[in-house]
Amino acid sequence: MTSSELWSHETAERYDAGETERSSAAVLGPTLGFLSELAGDGRALEFAIGTGRVGVPLRERGVPVVGVELSEHMAAVLRRKVDGDRLPVALGDMATTTVPGEFTLVYLVYNTITNLLTQDEQVECFRNAARHLSPGGRFVIELGVPPLRFLPPGQLAVPFDVSDRHLGFDTFDLVEQVLVSHHLSRDGEDGRYRRTESRHRYAWPAELDLMARIAGLELERRVADWDGTPFTEDSPQHISVWRKPA
Repeated sequence: MTSSELWSHETAERYDAGETERSSAAVLGPTLGFLSELAGDGRALEFAIGTGRVGVPLRERGVPVVGVELSEHMAAVLRRKVDGDRLPVALGDMATTTVPGEFTLVYLVYNTITNLLTQDEQVECFRNAARHLSPGGRFVIELGVPPLRFLPPGQLAVPFDVSDRHLGFDTFDLVEQVLVSHHLSRDGEDGRYRRTESRHRYAWPAELDLMARIAGLELERRVADWDGTPFTEDSPQHISVWRKPA
């Protein structure tokens, strides 16, 4: 098992309710279009498939999808939506778990590679993607750019959401390249807040390109979002596509 933190039963059960906006057709449409185009007539493998926010509707678009998921609780929620014959899921970590066959697409969305808390494990994730890809296949990652430009001297926290029902901020260990996301979420109408946090290892685009190179993959494209907006120095996130040489 890798250093990824395990998602609990409680977290898995409330996950979908907290991601209703990102699960909407307006948000998911460009994501599914981007991924289905890359998959073509082949199969897709989703690392850290979770509750199937992307994998289930991608399969409904006609792309055969297989998943890898570390948390049995997250996989159990997915299994209520689709059975194992239609969308197989292997329980295990995304750095070492293998599944049978080759794929034209391996993808990893929503910052999930940062769940691997060491550089070595992130490199192994790239290698694992490469070993599953057919020649000419692509590995896709959706990842935020570390927001260190917002850190003035002496400050170690950056807010990313301030709303009536949620307060979120990240704290940074700049030496270990680790951030902790802190969440204060109001669950009910009584004003009570639930506090949670999660650890992540952030990585720069250039660092990911080197990981890809180690795995034998070549950068094909980098854009700022699923709509294909050009990536610039001001982009808060990137969608990167690496290709396995034919």
